[in-house]
Amino acid sequence: MPLLSEVIAALENLWPAERAESWDAVGTVVGDPGQEVTRVLFAVDPVQEIVDEAVKLGADLLVTHHPLYLRGTTTVAATHFKGRVVHTLIKNDIALHVAHTNADTADPGVSDALAGALDLRVVRPLVPDPADPSGRRGLGRICELDHPLPLREFAEKAAARLPATAQGIRVAGDPEAIVRTVAVSGGSGDSLFDQVRAAGVDAFLTADLRHHPTAEFMAAGTQSPLALLDAAHWATEWPWCELAATQLDEISDRHGWDLRVHVSKTVTDPWTAHAASPLTPAGAPN
Repeated sequence: MPLLSEVIAALENLWPAERAESWDAVGTVVGDPGQEVTRVLFAVDPVQEIVDEAVKLGADLLVTHHPLYLRGTTTVAATHFKGRVVHTLIKNDIALHVAHTNADTADPGVSDALAGALDLRVVRPLVPDPADPSGRRGLGRICELDHPLPLREFAEKAAARLPATAQGIRVAGDPEAIVRTVAVSGGSGDSLFDQVRAAGVDAFLTADLRHHPTAEFMAAGTQSPLALLDAAHWATEWPWCELAATQLDEISDRHGWDLRVHVSKTVTDPWTAHAASPLTPAGAPN
């Protein structure tokens, strides 16, 4: 069985920490480099529910996309929910490793996995990494559909292909507009509106779209309409867990490690229910 240090070295080769944003908190949070690893669990969020799942599974390593302590802390006391996570991990000899923005821009990365879940053909990064001479790394992806679809049908396909959440898919744009090209970015994406507009695509699928940036983006595109699809943050990033697990499986096979690699199917999206508005003529209530 490999040591944790060997598995982490392999993960760092996939997602080097130096490619993370300066504000990010990636890498190994908890773990003894000398401990053996036999079972690994991938998940989006390092929350108690996922840690309990890792304990039940008998995992030695939990790899998550989201950091546990993004803004730092002065305590890991179990009186706080993040402290309880740390205590549970240590008590059960489970290491925690985070790959966040360094996985977003990787080749393949979070947006490649999102595109794959939607059956989109990746053409190039939305925001290329200038340090990558191959032009394959970067934030987001510009994609093509094999068969153009009306926006309404593309949104329905996205809702069916991505993990089910209370939110589903919100859409801004003409439901009958034809979608041939799509930009995708896993996680929060309204900071990329300028790059999306410059890419000349028909639609942009991402998460966490806010009212004012979205309204301004749509108003500014009256001459060249561009649709927006807003999915749940967790749902747009979960496909990366399957991609990452497959990558580690391949590494394990090459090294003869015989790791058992799992992907959590626990939904950690914070929204738990959705009540749809009744279909009525447009306009505010009296």
